[in-house]
Amino acid sequence: MIQTVLGDVPAGDLGFCQSHEHLWIGRGHSAEIYSALRIDDPEKSTAELRRYREAGGGAVLDAQPPGCGRDARMLRKISAASGVKIIASTGFHRLLYYPEDHWIYRYAEEELEALFVQELCEGMYIDCDTETPEKTGAFRAGQIKTALEAEFSPLHERLFTAAAKAAGKTGRPLMVHVEKDSDPVGLADFLEKQGLSPDRLIFCHLDRAVAAPETHRELARRGIYLEYDTIARYKYHDDEKELDIICAMPEAGFEKQILCSLDVTRERLASYGGKPGLDYILKTFIPMLLERGLERKTVDLFFYENPARVFDRA
Repeated sequence: MIQTVLGDVPAGDLGFCQSHEHLWIGRGHSAEIYSALRIDDPEKSTAELRRYREAGGGAVLDAQPPGCGRDARMLRKISAASGVKIIASTGFHRLLYYPEDHWIYRYAEEELEALFVQELCEGMYIDCDTETPEKTGAFRAGQIKTALEAEFSPLHERLFTAAAKAAGKTGRPLMVHVEKDSDPVGLADFLEKQGLSPDRLIFCHLDRAVAAPETHRELARRGIYLEYDTIARYKYHDDEKELDIICAMPEAGFEKQILCSLDVTRERLASYGGKPGLDYILKTFIPMLLERGLERKTVDLFFYENPARVFDRA
């Protein structure tokens, strides 16, 4: 079963899934850091999801963790209104997205672990941005989102240890946002020492954060999923480069380890006036993958079978 904000869904019913998006981020510290991280119009977010559904989309992983603009109630509302299944995230983001007095800095490892388990098993917090988390709703997260930065501080060690323990207890996957100049292989070693199986790990953004293809292959060889989302993100590279990165992995035998998405912000959502829109992969990028010579069954792995496998409860 896959846990969505509207309840459990059989893995076989998930449908076409983009595995790392942002559908709702409220006003607050994150939006003050970067204005494109304000996605807070329910009608526009619903319209975007409806466009995605009309193009063939069935589900989306929303990668916004608690305490930095996530609103579980709004995710539930726009999922119900659009008919698109949404898998929500607990966990933590990059530290710059939290103000200095945020609870995430003072919580002990046990408190963090308990919070993550609560959101996965009982209900997500609805008051955790500017207040100490207390109130919950009857809707649960389906994965743990984390963020690996260039510096691995004692706070990062505490956060990752808590996340690993929560993932181990609940059987939910642990997703890692990877920053440039960080050490994803070292983190993989750390998480495996915490007892996590590599096939419960998802490492994101390697297509823009890690240039060395050897690192991609090393992680995939262990059984870790790689989520590629530098599609139509031309400040990093063009789609031809992205095709090179993605197509190299099936050639190396790792087609069952690949997930894909857009990692959209406000300025990339069509309903908010941006480009390319949440339906870009379905309408434009998949035809490009097929033109490159990938078989349809391989492309379907990226968007149907691999997400259904990794987001299923272990």
